[in-house]
This record gives sequence, C-alpha cells and structure tokens, in this order.
Amino acid sequence: MPRALLWDMDGTLVDTADLHRAAWEQLGLSVGRPITPDDFRTTFGWRNPEILDYLCPDRWSSAEMAELGERKEVAYRAAARSQGVLLLPGVRELLTWARAAGLPQAIGSSAPRANLELLLELTGTAPFFQALVGMEDTTQGKPHPQVFLVGAERLGVAPSACVVIEDATAGVRAARAAGMRCVAIARPGHHSAADLRAAGADLVTSTLAELSLADLLG
Repeated sequence: MPRALLWDMDGTLVDTADLHRAAWEQLGLSVGRPITPDDFRTTFGWRNPEILDYLCPDRWSSAEMAELGERKEVAYRAAARSQGVLLLPGVRELLTWARAAGLPQAIGSSAPRANLELLLELTGTAPFFQALVGMEDTTQGKPHPQVFLVGAERLGVAPSACVVIEDATAGVRAARAAGMRCVAIARPGHHSAADLRAAGADLVTSTLAELSLADLLG
C-alpha cells in the first residue's frame, strides 16, 4: 500500500490560477510579450525559467530570467496576501485523514519556496507537511520527475510507495516517470480529463471532495 502523499500546490491544494494569470499578464505587458490564454494553459505547472524560455526562446540570460521571474512572483504574492487564498473542496479533509492514518505528506511544486510558504501560512496547512520541494530544490521542471523523487527522498519513502495529487499534464507525466501513482483533478479551463488520462493519471476527478483516502491510495 502507498505510504506517502505528494501534493502539487497551485490548482491542487488551492485555486490560484487567476492570481498567476494576472501576474504573468502584467509581466508580459512590461516586456512587450503579451501572454495569451493558450500560453498560460500550456505552461501552467512549469517552473519560471521554462515558462520564460517558452515565451521568448533565447531572449534572456539566466540572470535576466531570474529577475523577471521574481518580479512576477512578487506581484503574485502581493495579490495573494491582499485577496486571500482558500483550499479547494475536499483538501482539508484528505490532509486530516492522511495525517490520522500516519501517512507522511510533502509538497512537490514548480513554484518558488516563498510562494509555497505563503500559501501554507494563508491556509493554515503547514503542520500537515513534513517536506516542501519547490523551484529552488530542482534543476529540471515537470514533466521531469525530479521534484517528486526529491520529495520521496526527503520523506524517506520509496517512489513506488507514493501517490501524487496533480492537476496538470506535466505533473502527471512527472509522477508516472517517477514510478508513482497519480490522482489528477480536471478543472474547468485547465487540462481536460481526457488529457490527464492520456498523460497517465491512474484516477481523474473533478473535485477531491468526491474522494476518500482509500480512493487516493488505490
């Protein structure tokens, strides 16, 4: 039986898509590269360096991409603090059930650590997690499995004993490449249930509120 849960953050624990979209659109306007809905949908779940390289291949140096990414994240975090962030339906119940069952849990996200820490603070969920893996902890973004392999290592659990909860096709492919079970959430305006299944999700749902811990573990 799987013995650990690895959670993606944005779109899985919390609905922050509109905040991210607004921050990217603001940055895009400032650099003369408007961000389209298709750009946002395609790159959702990627690390900032990969997103910026996708938007403007070979335009910026690593240092410039780091600066641009931080500008975007500063705007995003300010909006998150002012507007607030809520857990998606079913998340708190599953976090609580997993903790009661003695299952270690980690965050495995493409976002900067400052974002993760802020969202855990705003939602009061930091005590549920024994490890955080963010952008600074990886050199390769999803769909590479590194983020989840690092999470399993930090929890001291074999990859085959982990379940990943995701909402993006890149994250699903990363979980499968890591040899982990993957439960995916298909949300309107994001990746479809068909796309998530094609990426390799073992179970697809429209909301975690429909699932029990046993459903996650399979």
